[in-house]
Amino acid sequence: MNAEPAQSVEAGPDPGLESLRLHRAELRESMGALEQALAAPAGHRAAAWAERVHVALVELSGDFRQHVALTEGPGGLYSGLLSAAPRLSSSVAKLTRDHGQVTELAEDLLTRMAQPATQHDAEDVDNLRVLATTLLARLARHRQRGADLVYEAYQTDIGGET
Repeated sequence: MNAEPAQSVEAGPDPGLESLRLHRAELRESMGALEQALAAPAGHRAAAWAERVHVALVELSGDFRQHVALTEGPGGLYSGLLSAAPRLSSSVAKLTRDHGQVTELAEDLLTRMAQPATQHDAEDVDNLRVLATTLLARLARHRQRGADLVYEAYQTDIGGET
């Protein structure tokens, strides 16, 4: 049985992929900043550690909100993609569900980080690291699925690393 290759969406000049590439790189940088903050020793400097993690998490949360707006918002990537390639609707639905899960996890972490930094003991630091690395892993998988979707639709590698 010969299966024909899937038809790609005609991209035209640029369906916003350049801005998506740039934003993708910013999101990856924010993920890296959070990863570095988490990896720093806390020990007797738990307050300084918590402040650094909080700052990185706020930046990452902002970049992710922008990502959701670029993909789900009016005139966003998903609406154009679905108009041109409805066959990709299940992939878009999965990515949209990811947005809710990632947002919820980030908000939970921000709430936990809102307590005074002096109250973060060693056990709390460990718990925060577990939750934040879970967030980073979900984001990494989400970025991979998003890149796969764009490639399937436009036969374009959006990369994201500059």
